[in-house]
Amino acid sequence: MKEQSNTTDVAIAAVQMGGKPTERVAGGGRFLVECRDAQGNLKWTAESPNLVVNVGLKDMNDKYFLGSAYTAAWFIGLYGAAASNNPAAADTAASHPGWVEVTAYAAATRPAATFAAATTADPSVISNSASPAQFSINASTTVGGAFLISNNTKGGTTGVLFSAADFQAPGDRTVASGDVVNVTYQFSLDAL
Repeated sequence: MKEQSNTTDVAIAAVQMGGKPTERVAGGGRFLVECRDAQGNLKWTAESPNLVVNVGLKDMNDKYFLGSAYTAAWFIGLYGAAASNNPAAADTAASHPGWVEVTAYAAATRPAATFAAATTADPSVISNSASPAQFSINASTTVGGAFLISNNTKGGTTGVLFSAADFQAPGDRTVASGDVVNVTYQFSLDAL
């Protein structure tokens, strides 16, 4: 009589390296625009997400993390109509080939974006909703979008362009002398 036996041992192990938690932050803004006629009647509204341009992202990082020279002065501008009115990431105050600023309003300078304190939440939100930027239109024109910039010079090409937004459908809107355009800008930072 002959007996045989076979035994087999199997061991499986897995090691996960580098399983560190990661945190990301997302930021984004929106322009909320309303136009009222000379009698105060609502003509139209527009709400559009913005594009924070490359120089705006750099400026935010430099000011917050490097503590470089900072100014809290921000201003809102409007830009005109055309099929090519599309903000691009490479836009700057001096070079934004996709759009042209609208200057058909009574004020000598771009209106200030007067922000209230940011909320302590996730997301943290900052806005000028308590004091929207106001444009008293003094000539008929077409408005296609809005932008946030650090220089108040009407039609100027210096300062830091932070963001711009093209109006969503139905797109460009007309304004006439006597109209008032109010612009609210809201920016949120969200920890993902």
